[in-house]
Parts: sequence; C-alpha cells; structure tokens
Amino acid sequence: MSATPMPATMEDQIAQWRQFLRRRRAIESSDIEELEDHLRNQVTLLSDAGLAGDEAFLVAVKRMGSLDELSREFAREHSERLWKQLVIGDGAAAQASLRSDAFVALGLAVAAALSMKAPALFGHEFNDPTTFYPRNASLLILPHLVAYFAWKRGLSVTRTLLLLLPFVVGAVFANIYPFGGLRSYTGTLTALHLPIALWLAVGVSYAAGQWFRGNARMDFVRFSGELFIYYVLLALGGGVFIMFTVLMFNAIGINPESLVATWLLPCGIAGALLVGSWLVEAKQSVIENMAPVLTRVFTPFFTLLLLAFLATMAWTGKPIDVQRNVLIAFDLLLVLVVGLVLYAASARDLHAPPNLFDRLQLLLIVSALLVDALALAAIAARISDFGFTPNRVAALGENVILLVNLAWSAVVYVRFLSGHGSFAALERWQTAYLPVYSVWAAFVVIAFPPLFSYV
Repeated sequence: MSATPMPATMEDQIAQWRQFLRRRRAIESSDIEELEDHLRNQVTLLSDAGLAGDEAFLVAVKRMGSLDELSREFAREHSERLWKQLVIGDGAAAQASLRSDAFVALGLAVAAALSMKAPALFGHEFNDPTTFYPRNASLLILPHLVAYFAWKRGLSVTRTLLLLLPFVVGAVFANIYPFGGLRSYTGTLTALHLPIALWLAVGVSYAAGQWFRGNARMDFVRFSGELFIYYVLLALGGGVFIMFTVLMFNAIGINPESLVATWLLPCGIAGALLVGSWLVEAKQSVIENMAPVLTRVFTPFFTLLLLAFLATMAWTGKPIDVQRNVLIAFDLLLVLVVGLVLYAASARDLHAPPNLFDRLQLLLIVSALLVDALALAAIAARISDFGFTPNRVAALGENVILLVNLAWSAVVYVRFLSGHGSFAALERWQTAYLPVYSVWAAFVVIAFPPLFSYV
C-alpha cells in the first residue's frame, strides 16, 4: 500500500509528537525515527479506514504500546476535549505518584533547611561575617537534591553513596586549607566554583545511569534552566513574605530581623531548591512552554547589547578595564550567552530547517566571541603588566573555556545554516562540553589555594 501524503496540519502534529519524545528520558534518540515511521504507518492505515485526521493521529498514538504513559502525557500537554476523552482516562495512579513525590520532596526540603541550621550548633551563625557558609552552603544543600533524584529514579544505595562521594571530597578541600578570612581571594574562588563542580554530581543523579546515552545531558540542561526560573519565582515570593513579616512584627514593637537572618533566610534558601526541583518534575509541561519563550525574548536584547558594546569600543577606542567586578560581570554575561544558546538548542526540533532565529543566534554567538577575545586580550595584558593573581588566572581559564565553546558553536552553526551540517551537531557539542565547566571548577577548588599560598 502506498503511503498517502499527509496534510500540513498532520505534519505539525507529528512534529509536536517528535519534539515531545525528545524531551523525555524514556526514549533514546536513536529510536525516535523508527517510532515515527511506525506512527506514520498507523495514521495512514486509520485514515484509509475512514477516520478523520485528528482521530487517526490520536488512535495511532494510543496504539504505540510501550509509549502508553508518554501518550497520556502528550495528550495532557496538547489535546482538546476529544483528545482527552480518547487517551487520558483514569489519572488516579498519576495523582498518587504526584502526592508521593511531593511528600518526599518536602521532607528533603525540611532536611536541607535543618542542615543549613546545623552549623549553628558549632558556633557558625548564618549572619556571622565568616567564610564558612559561602564555602559550605552547596555541601549542605545539594546532597539532598541528589538523594531526591536517587529516590525518584530508583537508584541503589551503593550508587547513591558513590554520587555523594564528591561532596565528601568537596567538604575536605573547602575546609582543610588555611584561608585568610574574608579577604582571601582563593577562599572566594572556592565558594564560587565548588557549586559548579558539584552540580555535575546532581546531573549524574538526574540522568540515573543515562548520562553518556541519548538526550540525558540535554534533559538536565532543561531541568537546570527550568529550576532557575522556579527558584527566582520562589525567591521573589519569599522576599514578599519576609517584607510582610518585618512590617507586621514592627507594628507591635518587635524587631524580627534576627529571626529573618538566622532562620528564614538560610532555611528558605535551602528548602526552595528542593521545592523548585519538585515543581519542575511535577509541572514540566507548563514551564517548558515558558523557557523557550524567554530565550526568544532575551536573545535579541543581548545581541543588541553586545553589538552596541563592540561599536562603542571601536568608536571611543577605550579598552576593557580589567578589575575584579568587571571580570565577574563579563564572565556572567558570556555564561548567560552560552545558556541562551543551550536553551534554544534544547527547545528546538532538530529536523526543522534553518530560520531567522537561527541566524540571530549565530549573530549572538559571534558577538560574544568577539567580546570574549577582547576580554582575554585585556586579561593577558594585565597579567603581563602586574603578574599572576588568583582572580586573573581564574578569569583567564574561564574565558578560554568559553572561547572554545563559542568558537566551535559558531562553526557548527555556520555549517548548519549553509546546509553542510545538522543542528544535532550543535546539541551534541554543547552537551559533550558540559563536564568541562565542572572539571575546571574542581581544579580551581583543589589546586588554586596551595598554588597561590591561600591568599
């Protein structure tokens, strides 16, 4: 039987279904094309039997056997009333699973909050101006997130303990070195880089043995971006809660600032990460629609910002002033650009042809690449004139890492836009490069303090 050409609306539905499968860990990327062929054959047979296009598509999805649960999720995300009647059915089991996840996540959120308060038993108060909490906060919070994913993914106790081993190593190097207090540059670098190094362990627990296969790393990229959005929203809500707490107690002559500083802030910072992670897992379909929109909104703005900065530098002839705050700001900007590229890639259909947004992404990458090259030149000149310091060497390494990422991303994008490569190559490059950031961060934590005499 020859396949009947499918209408454009059907192609759109199949494209949605294909992109939906790519966002789920349950299906390997190598299997998606075979599954799509099977789906198309089913749709053709049902259409020839007299079903309307939408009905044929839905029945075909329902018949995908091992994809039954995915079919239910797909219907929830994309369906109108007819789709739901055909596919969803009884959701009691899903509701029970959601409640179980919520109890575990909230329990671990309370445990993380108590972990943040535990150092007070040894004289380390959260509002005390020491370096203990900045260097150890990630060690107190992130193990609970690893435990949450280990439970949710059904990891064995042995594998969970192995995933917690990096936190033991991090605790040793964060506290064994004789840092010089608040003015210690290497202590500050440790506080900034340790969470980046440990985030890789969270990613491995999230992927549950799939880290080197399929789309697990890109799934973790999506999770990280979605968690950031939820965490910001929770932080804004927490800020409003704290504001009203202070206003109400001040109205009766009681100053609650000590309560806020020693309890609400540390417990809220820890608990919100677990709650946000649970929300991402439970409400994934909602936020997945939000994050690509934010990426498309901010990509033009940051492209214009970088182009305006380059034009201003060329017009005025003023070099970049390499100071500590300036270095941090430039690094954050470049990391944000890489994040925009990553998240745009995670939300894109790999089979779609190049479009205007892809060209805008390339312009953003090239602009960031030029800014990074100028920043590197300024850092190298500063080192040549005044010598090596921990901050300058850390900035140099981070900018080199970002330069390599952006440079090869630009090459892959040019190939894709010129028809000599696929968009999948960009996704593979970005996900393969992720561990580099954690490896460099771990090197800064372990090697920088003794290299620079703990200054």
